Amino acid sequence: QVQLVESGGGLVQAGGSLRLSCAASERTFTSAAMGWFRQTPGKEREFVAAISWSGRATHYADSVKGRFTISRDNAKNTVYLQINSLKPEDTAVYYCAARTTSYIGSSYSDYRYWGQGTQVTVSS
Repeated sequence: QVQLVESGGGLVQAGGSLRLSCAASERTFTSAAMGWFRQTPGKEREFVAAISWSGRATHYADSVKGRFTISRDNAKNTVYLQINSLKPEDTAVYYCAARTTSYIGSSYSDYRYWGQGTQVTVSS
C-alpha cells in the first residue's frame, strides 16, 4: 500500500517562498505520475501541478504557472513543490497524490492515492 506524507507547509508572508515535500512509502512511487492539489474550505480540491514518473513531463494550473515548480527525486521516493511569490489566495491545504500510471493527470479522479495534506497560509 502506498502512503504519502506531505511536509513543508506553514505561515509565510506574501511574496515569500515555501518548498513542500511528499515522501512515498513504497518503490511503486518510481512508476507513478505524481500531482499536487489544494483545497480551501467550502471549495472543491483543485489541481495545481503534476509530473510524470520520469520527471520529463510536467503540467501546471494556469493560476500557478511561473510561480510553482514541481520536481521529483525517484531515489528518495519524494516529490517536491517549490512555491515562489506566494499570494494570499494560495492559502489552502496542499495535497500530494499518486497515480497508478506513469502519465500525467490533472483531474481528481486520475489519482488513486492521497496524502493527509499540509497547510499553507499566506498573510498579506
